[in-house]
Amino acid sequence: MKTDHFAYHLTKYFADYLPNQLAASKNTIHSYRDTFVQLFEFYKEKQHISPEKLNYACFTAPRIEEFLTWLEETRKISASTRNQRLAAIHAFFKYLQYRDPAGFDQCAEVLSVPFKKVPSMPVNYMDMEETTLLFSLPDQSDPAQLRDLAMMTLLYESGARVQELIDLQPASLRFGSTCQVELHGKGDKTRLVPINTKVAAIVKNYMKQCNRPDPHGPLFVNRRGEKLTRAGIQYIIDKYITIAKTRRPDLFQRKITNHSFRHSKAMHLLEAGVNLVYIRDFLGHTSVITTEVYARSNPKTKEAQLQRNSAALGVKLKYSKAEKEDLLSWLKTQL
Repeated sequence: MKTDHFAYHLTKYFADYLPNQLAASKNTIHSYRDTFVQLFEFYKEKQHISPEKLNYACFTAPRIEEFLTWLEETRKISASTRNQRLAAIHAFFKYLQYRDPAGFDQCAEVLSVPFKKVPSMPVNYMDMEETTLLFSLPDQSDPAQLRDLAMMTLLYESGARVQELIDLQPASLRFGSTCQVELHGKGDKTRLVPINTKVAAIVKNYMKQCNRPDPHGPLFVNRRGEKLTRAGIQYIIDKYITIAKTRRPDLFQRKITNHSFRHSKAMHLLEAGVNLVYIRDFLGHTSVITTEVYARSNPKTKEAQLQRNSAALGVKLKYSKAEKEDLLSWLKTQL
């Protein structure tokens, strides 16, 4: 491969391929961009190669593995984040294989770097008692707390990812006989999610009381009128979780994050007997295999299935008195 082609292909990849041909979301492009920024930092700091001097020969499997280890040690990233960074690198070199076939073997070497096995983590979610308590805490007469309640109930009711919630606009809400929210999520996909009338009333009251007239402005804002951030939303959630724990120390034993609201809604739908296929569509998963994690993690569902299948086998848990006497009599005569 010609050494002067690396910068050209990387520029085309980010400026044209990802946004125009692949139609990747802004979040995906930003994530991939951050990966290469960190990769360039690694080459400059550890390999003493500045970005403008990078060429194809610089990218080998050992160096990519060293980069990933460097991230784990210096940035303290998790195994899943490590794998995300590697996935971004793999995506670019797969793209490169078709644009510059002369370097097919070298690209294949980078693509051979394996993903790290990620331990299976339990799904953190709130049970119904915890959810009810949390939503009872905000004072709806206070505009700031009304915003918090509208945000948390909508996050739960819609099963939205936190970025989907951040990107919501008043125009995303549809009030009527059937209330819906339009969510724009991963893969640049849009889905309409129904919300119940109680949550719709809270959100509608918030929009009226907190003056959100611009249909295309952010729905939830901070004190400066700016979009809430992931950290800002987590701060709000943590505040109410702390209050809830003072009232019920026995609850909220799991770490509750903004994503726990999505998990909680999925679990509650599953416990109510809703089919996994519907939950898949509700959450915006590409495959029902992703959704199956809730079935595997829900103890109530497991217990119900075990009881149902045990009953179907007709297994008796105890012998009757007459059966015990018959069994003892048989043992005495046969042994």
